Amino acid sequence: MEKYEHTYDSHEAPGADARPLDALVGPWHGRAIGLLDLDSFFASVEQLDHPEWRGKPVIVGGDPSRRGVVSTASYEARAYGVRSAMPSARAKRLCPHAIWTPVHFDRYRALSNQVIRIIADETPYIEQVSIDEAFFDITPGRFSNEEPARIISRISQRVRELGITCSIGLGTSKTVAKIASERDKPRGLTVILPGTEEAFLAPLPTRAMSGIGEAAAAHLKTLGIRTLGQLAAAPIEILRAVFGVNAQKMRNRARGIDESRVRELCAPEDIKSVSNERTFATDITRLADAQAAVELLAESVGRRLRAKGKAGRTITLKLKFDYGTGRTMQSSIPHLTDDERIIARIGRTMLEEIWTPSTHLRLIGIGVSDFSIQGGVQTSLLEDIDERGALNSSTRDLSVALDAVRERFGAASVQYGRATRFEQALVDPHKHETGK
Repeated sequence: MEKYEHTYDSHEAPGADARPLDALVGPWHGRAIGLLDLDSFFASVEQLDHPEWRGKPVIVGGDPSRRGVVSTASYEARAYGVRSAMPSARAKRLCPHAIWTPVHFDRYRALSNQVIRIIADETPYIEQVSIDEAFFDITPGRFSNEEPARIISRISQRVRELGITCSIGLGTSKTVAKIASERDKPRGLTVILPGTEEAFLAPLPTRAMSGIGEAAAAHLKTLGIRTLGQLAAAPIEILRAVFGVNAQKMRNRARGIDESRVRELCAPEDIKSVSNERTFATDITRLADAQAAVELLAESVGRRLRAKGKAGRTITLKLKFDYGTGRTMQSSIPHLTDDERIIARIGRTMLEEIWTPSTHLRLIGIGVSDFSIQGGVQTSLLEDIDERGALNSSTRDLSVALDAVRERFGAASVQYGRATRFEQALVDPHKHETGK
């Protein structure tokens, strides 16, 4: 192991490649950015909740008989070749004796929130990027003067006390911290000392750096660029063919130069509304297209409400017309909801109230606000009230399952046909989201 990479196994005794915690501790110069990644999170939570499953292969995901997809596999299942995003039927063939369980997203979100509170005890500078990953800034002197390595060791220990484990990468930038977090999983701490970033990154394949997908890596390979060191040394003119205007930024990141900041965590109680709006490259002139756009936006808002643990009573529809004017409408319901189908239904109703054959729309927005808990309502057979007092459709469980897949693999990993149509044909790429 090179001198620039210090690792420490936070769960077991240090192995042959790991060093005692004291070896990670020392003077730190510059920023100290950490990336916490929960190990096999969904499967670990299931093993925590079902002690009899510990040490056994556990697969969280869709039914193998119904074209399901693996969301997460425990390390015991991974030993058989099971991987996230793999078709469930294939996973079943690879590991026929695995324990299968559906996604329990609300439970995972609750435990994820506990982990975020542990980090928040150390620093207010937290940026949660998914349900099982978060960047945090523990630069000495910014919020604490304690040595960064001791802080990440304490965070790791406290997470383990919850009954799950994490791996943490520590460096002077988000790029380095993210890559370091992948170096010693599970239960590892990897510290990249200030001044050694470029040496750490140089031998790694280009795909190790976020932002370089399969297509970009293949293009780089045709240019003779296979490692981050080669990327860091490549002429900008060559890289522009791959990354366009981001060529300089990508080369800097390959050198360990990344000035992007960790955004300060916004407390959930500070969020007043969650909304999404789209400006269309071509005016919408058909009611069916406008209704589909409302459904697409409602889907995004519902997903983000659930991610934030929020539900609201007031749905807002925002419209802008071709002649420069606009209109905003609101409708309130007696119960809270975070269900996109209910949000979309109310949004469509408001849209239909004002739609005329001559309507031209340049922008449509949907928002949800009023997170107070009150009221009561008679529901239909297709709806129910959950334990929070929130109004949900009978298919909300499907939305929660899709949330889990998107949290792991990105918003584009699962899309409805309406999303594909609008992204390819109608929607301007400059979209606007609020309530973050």
